[in-house]
Amino acid sequence: MKKQEWYNLSWLPAAPDDFLQRCSGLQSNDAAALQALAMHALSDIQLHKLSKQCEAFSEVPKGLQPLKLGIIGNANSDFLKAALKSSALRHGLWLDVEMGSMGQTVVAVLDPNSNIAAFKPDVVVLALTWQIWSQTILVGHEKEAVAAIENLENDIRLMADTLKKQDTTFIIQTMPQAPISLFGSLDRRVVGTLRRLIDDYNAMVWASGLPVIDVAALAELVGLATWHDAGQWHWAKLPFSQNLIPLYADHVTRTLGALRGRSRKCLVLDLDNTLWGGVIGDDGVEGISLGQGSPRGEAHLAIQHMALALRERGILLAVCSKNEDATARLPFVDHPEQILKESHIAVFQANWKDKASNLEAIAKALDLTPDALVFLDDNPAEREMVRRELPAVAVPEVPDTEPALWPQILSAAGYFEAVSFMESDMARAGQYVANVKRKSLKVESRNIDDYLAAMAMEMKITSFGPNVRPRVAQLINRSNQYNLTSRRYTENQVEAIENDPAAFCFSARLQDRFGDNGIISVVICKEVDNEWYIDTWLMSCRVLGRRVEHTLLNYIATEARAAGKNTLKGHYIATAKNGLVKEHYKNLGFKSTEAKTSDESFWHLDLESFTPFDAPIVLTSQELQKKKA
Repeated sequence: MKKQEWYNLSWLPAAPDDFLQRCSGLQSNDAAALQALAMHALSDIQLHKLSKQCEAFSEVPKGLQPLKLGIIGNANSDFLKAALKSSALRHGLWLDVEMGSMGQTVVAVLDPNSNIAAFKPDVVVLALTWQIWSQTILVGHEKEAVAAIENLENDIRLMADTLKKQDTTFIIQTMPQAPISLFGSLDRRVVGTLRRLIDDYNAMVWASGLPVIDVAALAELVGLATWHDAGQWHWAKLPFSQNLIPLYADHVTRTLGALRGRSRKCLVLDLDNTLWGGVIGDDGVEGISLGQGSPRGEAHLAIQHMALALRERGILLAVCSKNEDATARLPFVDHPEQILKESHIAVFQANWKDKASNLEAIAKALDLTPDALVFLDDNPAEREMVRRELPAVAVPEVPDTEPALWPQILSAAGYFEAVSFMESDMARAGQYVANVKRKSLKVESRNIDDYLAAMAMEMKITSFGPNVRPRVAQLINRSNQYNLTSRRYTENQVEAIENDPAAFCFSARLQDRFGDNGIISVVICKEVDNEWYIDTWLMSCRVLGRRVEHTLLNYIATEARAAGKNTLKGHYIATAKNGLVKEHYKNLGFKSTEAKTSDESFWHLDLESFTPFDAPIVLTSQELQKKKA
């Protein structure tokens, strides 16, 4: 793969020949067609065309999350608006963008009359370039050089504190290295040189603890000589070469998607000529190419190493192969250099069905939607078929004759972008594998009661607090399917809720005979006169069918009664993904009140007549702060 292909988004299929016609024919309610068109490697001109078409939409297409983005910095970013809006579609976002005045960073945040303040963004990105020091000579002036970084750090802290109070997420970009040096190889050792200043600035960014967009790494990917364009800087103060707009826009919006829980969760792997070279059914274990000793074998081994590393950070792995099941499993057991084992695979689909059907089965088995999957396959015909039948599945374009490039392509595509990493994330893949075993037990059990009794489930209720707050905020922003209202709260807002005397909130953790499922539910109730209004109720789809919701309702009802309440009020707000819970309150015995709209309904439960459910889960609870009238 040639270097210049990276900034053409080469992991995406080329734009269709009829792009303009398809773009002009988009209907305002067809989010699927809009996203399918955005899932191509679009040029800056095509991104502008798609963005222009979006302006005709009278409302946010169903299935896309609205998000307001403000960008502040020392360069001209106005030319990025259209590209950002169109690129965000790939990541499930309907983006509205506002640019701060060039060079007015702190003022844009602190001044209540600034255009950024009036815009009320959900997210603000700070984008600085090395030109902030271009007119300053700091070499030989150590105190001044140190002060330059400290002043920026103070500004960033001030902006971060201000935005936190406004429940706005603040993201900082790292700074690409300057394309010029003063001392050559000595530059980064001498205090006050541009390259040393940039190194010190980036170190400060990483130490800040704020979410980061690593633009420095992006510039390294394409090369600094390609990234920087002095002529365009002097002409229009463009922060990087105009050719790189699609690449930059995709990196920014994939980070925003991760912030809203839109990153992919599962890597699905083909086998023949993907995890190994050759065809296992024809060549046998001894004949496939895998491992040390040949360039091809090492390339396929590198793919396995990357897949395993992704699993270690919490990404699920699955197999989708046209093969006999027993034959497909042979290398996992018998090949000495096969590092991926069957125990690493959450779902193993090897049969002669079409791959789109098998991918649907994988998603269903994992309680995921297709837009959580990435499918890696060497066969261009299979890739095209999956894109046609399941456009929500991400299918990277890979050169089938050069598997050595595949790990780089997967990395560059950013399907698994993250804005945080917790210990609980590392356990996720193992939890999903255990869940598949639970489903196996369910099939073997004579009836549902036998199955649930055999699970030996124990639920621990925990109040919000510093130890669980980051995970609670993460779940609130990631959970889409079993989420009654799909309200999104920042970590700062979660802290405010837990300190609100009129709120009752908790998280629930579930353990069973197969292991710890982690935090599987978050509930927020708000006191309204003699009732509790259930503002947020979300659950992990991994625990569906296990009467978790019945156990949780028993607990909520008990606490509400203790607080002197006589009614629970439920609220369902329909989204493109939460149809699963449309009958949630009805199934729990709530009575319907008049629906506000066709996509919104209210429910109530009389606590005086409520009889607790008989649920097969042992409930334990730490002492919660009671919210009494």
